[in-house]
Amino acid sequence: MTLARLAALHGVATSYAPSADRTVPVPDATVVAVLAALGVDAATPEAVSASLDAAERALAARLLPPTVVHWQDPDPPSAPPPPSLAALPPGSRVRVEAEGGGAADWTVPGAGAEEAAPWPDLPLGVHRATARTPDGRTARATLVVAPDRTPQPPARTHGFLVQLYSLLSARSWGMGDLGDLAEVAGWAGRSVGAGFLQVNPLHAAVPGTPTDPSPYRPSSRRFPDPVHLRIEDIPEYAYVRERKRLDELLKAADALRRSVLDGGELIDRDAVWALKREALEAVHAVPLGPGRRAAYCDYLAHQGQALEDHATWCALAERYGPDWTRWPGALRDPRSAATARARRELIDRIDFHTRLAWLTDTQLAAAQRAAKDAGMAVGLVHDLAVGVHPEGADAWAQQRTFARGMSVGAPPDAFNARGQDWGLPPWRPDVLAASGYAPYRGLLRDLLRHAGALRIDHVMGLFRLWWVPRGEEPTAGTYVRYDAEAMLAVLVLEAHRAGAVVIGEDLGTVEPGVREALSRRGVLGTSVLWFERDWEGTGRPLPPAAWREACVATATTHDLPSTAARLTGEHVGLRHRLGLLTRPLAEEQAEDAAEVGEWLAYLARLGLLPEGARGEEGAVRAVYRFLLRTPARMVGVWLPDAVGDRRPQNLPGTWDQYPNWRLPVAGPDGRPLALEDVVSSPRLHGLMRVFASGPETAAAGAGTRTAPPGARPA
Repeated sequence: MTLARLAALHGVATSYAPSADRTVPVPDATVVAVLAALGVDAATPEAVSASLDAAERALAARLLPPTVVHWQDPDPPSAPPPPSLAALPPGSRVRVEAEGGGAADWTVPGAGAEEAAPWPDLPLGVHRATARTPDGRTARATLVVAPDRTPQPPARTHGFLVQLYSLLSARSWGMGDLGDLAEVAGWAGRSVGAGFLQVNPLHAAVPGTPTDPSPYRPSSRRFPDPVHLRIEDIPEYAYVRERKRLDELLKAADALRRSVLDGGELIDRDAVWALKREALEAVHAVPLGPGRRAAYCDYLAHQGQALEDHATWCALAERYGPDWTRWPGALRDPRSAATARARRELIDRIDFHTRLAWLTDTQLAAAQRAAKDAGMAVGLVHDLAVGVHPEGADAWAQQRTFARGMSVGAPPDAFNARGQDWGLPPWRPDVLAASGYAPYRGLLRDLLRHAGALRIDHVMGLFRLWWVPRGEEPTAGTYVRYDAEAMLAVLVLEAHRAGAVVIGEDLGTVEPGVREALSRRGVLGTSVLWFERDWEGTGRPLPPAAWREACVATATTHDLPSTAARLTGEHVGLRHRLGLLTRPLAEEQAEDAAEVGEWLAYLARLGLLPEGARGEEGAVRAVYRFLLRTPARMVGVWLPDAVGDRRPQNLPGTWDQYPNWRLPVAGPDGRPLALEDVVSSPRLHGLMRVFASGPETAAAGAGTRTAPPGARPA
């Protein structure tokens, strides 16, 4: 029990419950390894005893937790102090140094204390609180003053879910770019009344050949990837003198685009980047005008050390390769003297990469302006991945913040008996707290700069994450807790500052109380039609009026079959051809057909299938008619659904067996469609007429039941 007590003090689980009636113990070796990653020695019984004694003494002596949260009531009669401050000994004095300057004092009331002033009306922000007790003890803590809830969508709205790389236009260089994003945003807002446009993570990828195509395994989550730049939209492009070489690059880009759209080739991110990089080198040689130079300098000043570190990693990766753990020893430390010398030597390359970050930021801003100018209520919805690549820029620059030798994943569940290892190092909760959540705050602030909303992948990670020790199977992992109240408070604060909606992807194994906690703070959930059943009762499809209101309702996601593939059963055949089925094909097909048949019969009973059950296109429309009958605040249309694409963008459980993250949007016949073809598609406009005259008035009456734990596919 000594090891269990030590683990509990550090937020490390010694067992977990995959279902209400089953508890699984965590191996002691896992607990010891995870504690070691948190800087706690538990290698021997003697070490466990010593570490436990030190932890308990520290806890007994602690006056304040590392982070104190104060939720600001929108209309407080007289705001009470945070409980942890109110629990200080009577007469203790608390001084709060505000984030933007200034200070406020407060005295804990009680016997023998002076008459206490009311709790001060503090501004929103991340402040420093210092407490001094009457007997002379002192404690310091980060004080987060946050609004009660995140901003909400101004009205019920619908929009598109898009994988940007997959949406090529006649002007793209082989993959969708930020120019395409601005175009589709302007079209969707003006032509089909869309209120938002959700895109995949646009985080910077780890360079290399081949580059990992997954947008959910980036080098940096804080900075965008310049591969998304529309080269011709950069003002300095017009002043490049080597026009002949630029013309050659444009011809090569045109050939690359045509190879995807007309030749059936996969999207080749590396080939796209090779062309864009050469063009960007030429653009970088063009001096900035005075106004542009001033704007660039403002961006550098705003981003500070974080951008310098990111650009330094990029420059060092050019010289030594993208895996910083294989660099010369001293360069593995971003604060070493050798790294400082390298920064000076590589100043031109560092400027190149900071310039690319700025250019990408300006085009992201232009895309969000295009969305808002087109009348979108929300605009762009950016996506935050769970973590970063262990060899990338963030892992190098923030080494102390990440747990060495650990990877984030998921425990075994009904969809994957072996669990999952995502290969992403987790943040250390203790280091985050000690830093006042600075890395997390900076990340959110940058992602929200040009966003109307932010989707957080695996939002349950604000509460706990499944850590897997290096070299072990995912089944040998365990949960590690984070200070969920602090993580939520920072999230709500930054969303409030940006005026942005927050959407949590809360599919899969969800701990009891998590959805309620997120909803209480205004974070919308994610509800996928195929998972919404009355799990606590009949097991049948959940009636639309019983869906929760605080969610984005959709028919599918990037990790699931398209609606056309689901309705036709083609997704089962695909998994069979790739050897991914765990049961005989006939058995899987029969179960899938029964599920689809049940849904189609239900849609017909509701009067949502006027086209009849035979036509797959009509059935897709019926699915979205159903979503419009729910009270969901936001209804998302998976763009491939609108044109009948039957291929998944990502097939979990595969690596090179399937072209994950490399497929352009296509029609029902599998032929790729350019952006221009997509927006003029008769099938798309037929679906959009459902939204123009859909049964939205049937959405009254909200419930709170939603998908059960385990409803996320492996």
